[in-house]
Amino acid sequence: MESNSNQAKHAWRILILLFLANLLNFFDRTIPAIIIEPIRHEWNLSDLQLGIVGSAFTVIYAIAGLPLGRLADSWSRKKIIGWGLAIWSAFTALNGYAWNYLSFVSVRMGVGIGEASYAPAANSLIGDLFPSHKRARAVGIFMLGLPLGLVLAFFTVGAMVKAFGTWRAPFFIAALPGILLSLFFFFIREPERGAAESIQVSKVAPAQPIQKVLRIRTMWWIILSGLTFNFAAYAVNSFLVSLLQRYYHFTLVKAAITTGFIVGITGLIGLTLGGWIADKIHQRSERGRLLFGAFNLFVSGILILLALLQSEELVLFFSLLLGLGWLLSYNYYTCVYPAIQDVIEPRLRATAMAIYFAAMYLLGGAAGPAVVGWLSDYLTRSAMLRSGSLEMTEQFKAIGLHDSLYLIPVTVLLTSLFVFLASRSFAKDASEMKRSLEGKA
Repeated sequence: MESNSNQAKHAWRILILLFLANLLNFFDRTIPAIIIEPIRHEWNLSDLQLGIVGSAFTVIYAIAGLPLGRLADSWSRKKIIGWGLAIWSAFTALNGYAWNYLSFVSVRMGVGIGEASYAPAANSLIGDLFPSHKRARAVGIFMLGLPLGLVLAFFTVGAMVKAFGTWRAPFFIAALPGILLSLFFFFIREPERGAAESIQVSKVAPAQPIQKVLRIRTMWWIILSGLTFNFAAYAVNSFLVSLLQRYYHFTLVKAAITTGFIVGITGLIGLTLGGWIADKIHQRSERGRLLFGAFNLFVSGILILLALLQSEELVLFFSLLLGLGWLLSYNYYTCVYPAIQDVIEPRLRATAMAIYFAAMYLLGGAAGPAVVGWLSDYLTRSAMLRSGSLEMTEQFKAIGLHDSLYLIPVTVLLTSLFVFLASRSFAKDASEMKRSLEGKA
C-alpha cells in the first residue's frame, strides 16, 4: 500500500499539472479582451458586438459543461482533461485565421467547448486528492492559474501585437504549450472516487444525480453567487483594457499591463493568503470559511464603487482602489469551491460543478460582457444627445463605457449576500452529506 508521504507527493504533482492547465485556460480566454480595440477598429464594431464575443464563448462553455461534467463522474477524468486541453488549444490557433467578425465568434465557441471539459473534471480530481481540511489551500493553488493566466496574458499579448504588427499573433503563440501539456495528462495515475474521504465511498453511481444536487439548499445560494460574481468578473476582464485606453488615454501595452496588475497580480496574493486563512478559519468554525468570503466580497464591492467614482485625472487612485477590491474578491474561490466539495458526495462532484458552472457562465459570465456592452452603447448615445452633438466621438464612447461599469460593484455586493446566505445552511448540508456516505458504506 502506498505511504501517506508518497500519496501526498502524487497529489501535489497532479495539482501542479492542473494549475498549469488552468493557467493556459485563462490565458487563452483572455486574449480577445486585450486586442478588443484593434478588432473594434478593423471590423467597425459596437460595444455590444464586442461583448457578444465573450458571451458567445461563455454560452457554449456553459451548455457543453453539463454533459461533460456528467461524463467526468463516470469516465476517465484525465482523458477528458487531456483531450479538452488539446481541442481548445487547436481552436485558439484557428482564431488567428478569422477573416471577419462572424468567423471570429464561431471559433471562440469552439474554444468554449474544449474549455468546458476542464473545470468539472479538475475540481472532481482535487476533491479526491485532498481531504476537507486541506482543500481550500489546494483550490487556492489550482485557482492561481486564473490570476497568473491573466497576468501572463495582459503582460505579454500587447507586446506580441506590437512585435509582430498584428493582433493575430498571440493566438498562434498561445496554442503550442497547451497541446504539449495535454500529453502529460494521459500518463497520470487517477485517484479513486472518494479517496480523500475518511469514510469508504460506494462505487455505485447515484440515481437522479442532478435532482440530488439541486435538493441541497447551500448549492442554490452558491449557484446564485456564481451568477453574480461571474457577471462582474467577465465584464471587468472584457472591458477594463478598453476603459483604460478610452477613458484614461493609455496605449494598448500600458493598458494591458495595468490591467494585469489590477486583476492578475492581486489574485496571486488573494488566492495564496486567502486559501491559507480560509482553511484556518474552517478548522475553528464550520461556516467560518463562507463568512470570511462574504465579508471580503462586501468590502470589495465598496472599494470598486469608490474606484469608479474617481475622476479621469486620478487614474492612480482608480487603479489602487480597484486592485485592492479585486484582491479581496478572489477569496470567493477559496471559500466557495471547497464548500461545494463539503456538501456534495464524491460521485456527484463533477456533476455539481457542471451545474454550478452552467448557471454562473450562462446567466452570469455570458450576460456580463453583453449587458455592459449594450449599456455602454446606450449611455454613449445618451451622452452624445445631451451634448447636442451629432457625431459619435471617442469621448462619448469613453463616458458610456465608464458609466456602464457601475454594474460591477452592485453585482459584487449581491455576491456577498448570497455567500452569507450559503453559510447559514452549510453546516446542516455538510453533516447530511457525511451521514449519507456512512449509510452507503
